Amino acid sequence: MYAAKPIVLPGQNTGNAKLPLICTPLVGRTRESVLDEVQAVIAKKPDLLEWRVDLFQGIADSAAVVALALDIRQAAGGIPVLFTRRSIREGGEKIALDEDGVLALYGAVMARRAAELIDFEMANDPAHIAQVRSQASASGIQLVLSFHNFQATPSHEQLCQRFAQAQALGADVAKVAVMPQRLEDVLTLLSATLESSQQLDIPLVSMSMGGYGSLTRLFGWTFGSAMSFAIGAAASAPGQVPIEDMNAVLEIVRRSLKPKS
Repeated sequence: MYAAKPIVLPGQNTGNAKLPLICTPLVGRTRESVLDEVQAVIAKKPDLLEWRVDLFQGIADSAAVVALALDIRQAAGGIPVLFTRRSIREGGEKIALDEDGVLALYGAVMARRAAELIDFEMANDPAHIAQVRSQASASGIQLVLSFHNFQATPSHEQLCQRFAQAQALGADVAKVAVMPQRLEDVLTLLSATLESSQQLDIPLVSMSMGGYGSLTRLFGWTFGSAMSFAIGAAASAPGQVPIEDMNAVLEIVRRSLKPKS
């Protein structure tokens, strides 16, 4: 019935994969605040946690990052973790690592299998993408290749090209997040997601950001987006809604769309 291809998490099969997955961000800046966040968030039963490591003050210490990633997984009690470093160019924080350092950090996290999924941006050096792709595959970790535009919404054709680029680069999941300047931009994002989900073989994640974009976070899954991000303790991007509100809306929409017997 739905266009979305589900993201199959560890312990799942395609028969029980959920649409959409609800992912809540961890945005603490210290070890203690991140672990406190985990405890607050898991009570709300998200499907996935995203650790935004670019917000972590200790990011330059790879041993500390790996140790905390493992502690997050243990504290999460089986909820899978998405490991994300967002670059400044795509809305992230300035960090005390160059790109080679980031690559080494990803390698250390993957070597210890300290996350179930990792996010890496399509704008990175193609050789770096290939290296991360190889390491992720060897470690049994799913690779999310992402693109973010915090200023505008590219054309329908450009958005479809981004989704296709992620698949061509070997992504397990393609993610596109853009900023609408008008309501029509939301329709552009949804239309490109629907078309791409029908043409590509991998799951897609898409969202418009900001106030208009909240519509895509609530209803985008019906157009082909397999995941939505919701606030557990604090937002990591504009337009995210609290997980409680998202669950309430999803329940209404699922019930309304359920085939009548």
